[in-house]
Order: sequence, then C-alpha cells, then structure tokens
Amino acid sequence: MSGIEASYRQGRKVVVIGGGIAGSLAAKLLQFDADVTLIDPKECFEITWASLRSMVEPSFAERTLVNHKNYFKNGRVVTSPAVNITESDVVTADGAVVGYDYLVIATGHNDLFPKTRQEKLSQYQTEYEKIKSSESVLIVGGGPSGVELAAEIAVDFPEKKVSLVHKGPRLLEFVGEKAAHKAFDWLASKKVEVILNQSVDLNSASDGNKTYRTSGGETIHADCHFLCVGKPLSSQWLTGTVLKDSLDGKGRVMVDEHLRVKDRKNVFAIGDITNIPEMKQGYTAEMHANVAVKNIKVMMSGGKKKKMSTYKPGSEMAIVSLGRKDSLAQFPFATVIGCLPGLIKSKDLFVGKTRKTRGLDPKRVRD
Repeated sequence: MSGIEASYRQGRKVVVIGGGIAGSLAAKLLQFDADVTLIDPKECFEITWASLRSMVEPSFAERTLVNHKNYFKNGRVVTSPAVNITESDVVTADGAVVGYDYLVIATGHNDLFPKTRQEKLSQYQTEYEKIKSSESVLIVGGGPSGVELAAEIAVDFPEKKVSLVHKGPRLLEFVGEKAAHKAFDWLASKKVEVILNQSVDLNSASDGNKTYRTSGGETIHADCHFLCVGKPLSSQWLTGTVLKDSLDGKGRVMVDEHLRVKDRKNVFAIGDITNIPEMKQGYTAEMHANVAVKNIKVMMSGGKKKKMSTYKPGSEMAIVSLGRKDSLAQFPFATVIGCLPGLIKSKDLFVGKTRKTRGLDPKRVRD
C-alpha cells in the first residue's frame, strides 16, 4: 500500500483550523502521514512579523505571502472560517462539515485579512502610497508592531515626521524595561516623536483638518495614521462549541504538556491561542506545531503516552527589528541594540528561513 493510500485509512483524518504560522506548519508536516484538511478564511499564509517591511517596500510581500496550496500539496484547503466544533466534525461558515479523528486549533488572533493573496498585495501597495504621499505620519500603539513600523518609516523615509503615541508608561511592554528604554532612545535618535501615557482620539481630526488631539491635551499634525494595537485572540467562537469549557478567564485555550486541550485526548491547540506562560512569538508557534505533529503521529501509530513529546517553554528571547540594519534583542543574559542583533533578523526578517521550513525556495519571489 502506498504512503498516500495508507494515509486515508481509518483513524487518520486530521483537521487543522487556522493557516497562520503554527497551523500552516502543522498541516505541511502531517500531509503525507494523514488525510489532512486545513480550514482557513484566507487562501494564503503570511509571515506576519514581516508585514511592516511590506508597508514601506510592497515587493517584499511577494515572498511573505504564500498560497496554502504551494506548501500543502497533499491535502484539502477549505477557505471559510470555522464556526462550530462537535465531538466528530468541524463546521465552517459556508456550511462544509469536515470530520476529524484529530483536531489542531491554531486560530491565533482576529485579523481582518483579505481572502486572496492578490488583495493583500494590493493593500500593501495602497499603504505604501499613503506613507509616500504624506509628510507626517501618526502611529497609535507602542507595542512591537508600532515600534517596528515607526522604525521602518524613519529609516526608509527620513524626511517624514513620525509621531508615535502609546497609552502605556513605556514602549514594548512585553520585554524588559532596559530593552524598552533602548528602543525609545533609538527612535528619538531617528527624530521619531514618542508620546507615552496618552491615548489619541482618531475621530478628533476631520478630513480637512489633520490635527489629532491626545488625552493629555497635545496636538499632533499628521497627513495619515496607522493603528497598531493588539488584536483580540480568535477564541470567542469556541464558546459555542464542545470546547466551551476549555478556555481560561482570558479566552486562552488551556493545554497540557503535550499541547492537548484540557480533558481532550485527540484535540490539540498551538500558537498564540494557548495559555502557555511565554511570550507569544513566531518561533514558539513553530515549536508548538512540531510537538503537536509528533504527538499526533505517535497516537496514529498506536504509541503509548510515554512516547509523546512534551513542550517546555524556553528562555525568554525577543528580537524587535528597527529598520533594515538595526534591531533590539533581549536575550536571557543581555539586551543588545544595533547592527549586530540586526544581522539576525532585520535584513530578511527570517523570511527565507520560514519559507524553507515549509519546503519553499527561500529566495523565490513568485509563488
């Protein structure tokens, strides 16, 4: 019996919900061992942490947006959001009912992502034109995406006035204080105006008048603005499913050391949606995918629980890119800023590496 025929045997139906960093890798790694269906509202997977570079260089997005079919050739893609889970099936918004023996939930955060790759490429082109034609830009939110976008614009368009307003007392609240101060100083050295402890009313500017008012009474002139605030977890929909008791108070899915959903033998959750106490990052989402895939393979082959892999949160590491050359890296032993950590991430933003793990040419532009 060939490998493909064997994968359609009883007990090998795997459904992966969500085609982001974690879900795309899980589907790719299981496609020749099981009958895999990937359920995702969009036709492509995006290397999300590279998206801010695409706003200042739209052609960069060509390598960061990959149609699911390009890395997931031996399975089915259902392009529709999942709306219900029963003990044996997943139901999608367009009425498809997909049976599963094993389920992997990787829905991450809610994102208004267009359905097709082409629409997303056009979106980046529009955002680029918006930045290019503006003399001043307002960024609301001082988390990683706000800081990285401010840095990308400051490096690529040094003549533009960039203002960043953040409601918290410091930038990058997910990293240590030392790292946050270094990011603040780097942005200041690039003439980015950073306003902390304030919010901004985006409705305070009428079209004719591009002056925004902050909660502290300051006024900011900006030709355009970008909202870079955290997106909510995509878990609310689970409250109407058989997994309604699997969420903690913050809406995260509770998992055991094998990444199985609490009290479930055949349901796994991976990526940002889990309650694992760690920084939610791309590389940890990929580690989750690897552990869940190994465990599904062990279970499909009738292996014992002691053979299953466990996931242990690693040491806290974070890299925030600051334009094309520099980045800020927080390691367990030190915090470093500049072009040395920049070599790790900023030039290519791990795009080649991420493509490679999905069996794609790291440098190829047209997928």
